[in-house]
Amino acid sequence: MKLGTWLLVAAGVLMANAAEAAPKWALAIHGGAGVIDRNALSPEQEKAYREAMARAAEAGARVLRAGGSSLDAVEAAVVELEDDPLFNAGRGAVFTAEGKNELDAAVMEGRDLKAGAVAGVTRTRNPIRLAREVMQSSPHVMLIGPGAEEFARSRGLPEVDPAYFYTSQRWRALERELARQNLPVPAKPPGARDDDRAAALAHDEGKRGTVGAVAVDIRGDVAAATSTGGTTAKRWGRVGDAPIIGAGTYADNASCAVSATGTGEYFIRLTVAREVCALVEHNGLSLQAAADEVIQRKLTKIGGDGGVIAVSPAGEVAWSFNTSGMYRASIADGRPLVVGVYKDDP
Repeated sequence: MKLGTWLLVAAGVLMANAAEAAPKWALAIHGGAGVIDRNALSPEQEKAYREAMARAAEAGARVLRAGGSSLDAVEAAVVELEDDPLFNAGRGAVFTAEGKNELDAAVMEGRDLKAGAVAGVTRTRNPIRLAREVMQSSPHVMLIGPGAEEFARSRGLPEVDPAYFYTSQRWRALERELARQNLPVPAKPPGARDDDRAAALAHDEGKRGTVGAVAVDIRGDVAAATSTGGTTAKRWGRVGDAPIIGAGTYADNASCAVSATGTGEYFIRLTVAREVCALVEHNGLSLQAAADEVIQRKLTKIGGDGGVIAVSPAGEVAWSFNTSGMYRASIADGRPLVVGVYKDDP
């Protein structure tokens, strides 16, 4: 065999092997980053969080295994996390200084760069579903407050009494933070009740709690979704990075999909999610290298803290965080579920 022919054959074999190694679909999720040390979680808490992350990852994986879209998968995973009182999103969200739960969420799909977001909603059970409705059923990208709630009702989304979001662990965190700031503690929401044992296991990871998911489907389309209750004792209608497209959420088939968690003001200033994608698309960095460049260098340099999860159209999965822990999980076609909590987990 001539050398040129041999090289062509060898290149073909390598390309075929690479194609076989690439997963047909992949998904990663996070449940927030922050002060999550081994000595901060009881064994019961750690077990609860690992099991919750596994359930959410499996909810998204079921969609992808069946040939569903990445958008459906990230929504399914985030709904699971919003419904779980362990996480600062949906039920289990933190409280504002006025004793309310103001919820933010965003979704984006990479195929056509469509996006939807909501901020400051108080009655929509699953804000991530409302964000998707904004994307698909309105001419807008972001709706806030009462207007967003009115739109949710027009779309027939489930609405709940604000007391649904109450958990005693988050209320106690509010009391501690208000005492630290020498601010008055408001009355509990009407109808608020003490939690069951599962909700009582929630860990206060600081002011960085958010949930999110990123996925690529069998068509190579990526999507991202992020949802949060914001920061404990937030005031004046504060909104963080989660619902801001490009800051806490971004997806583009030309690069990757990213969902972030951390102190949102820094993520907004750096447009973290878009920056990770830009480094992949324009600088040729690998997904992991791009995530590390933004989180470990750029975010850390300006004093920010938190992390990201990311997935590429080729099925690469990456995460990076500069806090002591981040609840995270990944699963892909032909690859097992991986769940991590602490810095030294896989």
